[in-house]
Amino acid sequence: MSVPEPAGGEGVKQAKEVEDAEKYSFMATVTKAPKKQIQFADDMQEFTKFPTKTGRRSLSRSISQSSTDSYSSAASYTDSSDDEVSPREKQQTNSKGSSNFCVKNIKQAEFGRREIEIAEQDMSALISLRKRAQGEKPLAGAKIVGCTHITAQTAVLIETLCALGAQCRWSACNIYSTQNEVAAALAEAGVAVFAWKGESEDDFWWCIDRCVNIDGWQANMILDDGGDLTHWVYKKYPNVFKKIRGIVEESVTGVHRLYQLSKAGKLCVPAMNVNDSVTKQKFDNLYCCRESILDGLKRTTDVMFGGKQVVVCGYGEVGKGCCAALKALGAIVYVTEIDPICALQACMDGFRVVKLSEVIRQVDVVITCTGNKNVVTREHLDRMKNSCIVCNMGHSNTEIDVTSLRTPELTWERVRSQVDHVIWPDGKRVVLLAEGRLLNLSCSTVPTFVLSITATTQALALIELYNAPEGRYKQDVYLLPKKMDEYVASLHLPSFDAHLTELTDDQAKYLGLNKNGPFKPNYYRY
Repeated sequence: MSVPEPAGGEGVKQAKEVEDAEKYSFMATVTKAPKKQIQFADDMQEFTKFPTKTGRRSLSRSISQSSTDSYSSAASYTDSSDDEVSPREKQQTNSKGSSNFCVKNIKQAEFGRREIEIAEQDMSALISLRKRAQGEKPLAGAKIVGCTHITAQTAVLIETLCALGAQCRWSACNIYSTQNEVAAALAEAGVAVFAWKGESEDDFWWCIDRCVNIDGWQANMILDDGGDLTHWVYKKYPNVFKKIRGIVEESVTGVHRLYQLSKAGKLCVPAMNVNDSVTKQKFDNLYCCRESILDGLKRTTDVMFGGKQVVVCGYGEVGKGCCAALKALGAIVYVTEIDPICALQACMDGFRVVKLSEVIRQVDVVITCTGNKNVVTREHLDRMKNSCIVCNMGHSNTEIDVTSLRTPELTWERVRSQVDHVIWPDGKRVVLLAEGRLLNLSCSTVPTFVLSITATTQALALIELYNAPEGRYKQDVYLLPKKMDEYVASLHLPSFDAHLTELTDDQAKYLGLNKNGPFKPNYYRY
């Protein structure tokens, strides 16, 4: 349907065009430089088209950049101008003259302090615990060596432990999750922190070793996320390991390692399995992943989920959170499972349970969250459709067989921070996020409030193990006492203005409970 030309003829039409162009300056820019716009379209190949072989980077260069370049997260203030210089080669001191740290840039401390202060606003329960216990100093004499994600939220935990009397030395459990400015703020505050975003594998182990191997300082507590620190101390420093008073572990992978040591009779210290405490599993694993899976995928790929076919490998608490979020946005979600109980839960929640090989050719996104290894193999990757997105929500980078992709016939292209296109000889490309490492903390951020729950649980577990009388805990793996789980939850209820109902004496007697808890037996499944 044609639009009639307004009265006044060609002159009026031209005058209106000039007026519109002046009103919308961007239109004037496009009008003056059409070639630039066309050139831009030519340079940026469409996402769904196969690339030509011309102009691809060589494999050696792609792999080199993929494994050693340091990229900042969207939430980071990191200045990448000095990325070529390894922090290990820099001589840095904080304002007090101390050089007992290794971070990307100590000058970023002010930015990091702001991040920590912002996190504190939504971690009121942990701050409350800090205020209640800092007079008693329940961790006085504790020398804690830690290996966790180094973010604003974990910084609040570390500074809480210091306020309770502990001395801390810290490294990162993931080479991509460190917020450089937060690490700088901790170093400025006097914490011996060794971590930066984009570490190499060698850097990773070097940082852990610097935390443990130091003259005049003997660790007596371990706070671990993934088990790498515990494994390193056990293998490299057995004499140190034997003198540890307690280990606190918060991941599926790390807990699995601890149970293996215990079963083999090689665990010579008590350990607390925080991952399977209710306040970790039902909140951090479920609710945190329900929100952060979408954040990580959106920031890296700008994908729209409506109508997309997604397969989630594993229907534990992490898988449940991921599936719930994806389903809410209209994605068609499949689930793979080895456990018939979890598989039945997935079916009852409206998801189709399949084998990965049955749907691998048709899905748009593959997400792993099993804690296992080789869940997505090279065979699966070869059969994926063009532009399939592959990522991991489990702690370890073993779930996707990334090593099998480091072969001469495949080309790697780094297209964004933490986004690699792996290109097959026929032009098919798979979008790999964070090189198969933990998506949410590598590519985005996680909700502060839910991390307050986990951090409070970790702090109480450390206090419990450090202060426990001799004989209470043997050389084995323990769950956090139910009473402590309930205490952590109660500290967070005021944020919601929630008011608990109190049992009457008669009701408590009828149920056979103490009025003050614990309110559920250890075998209760929430």
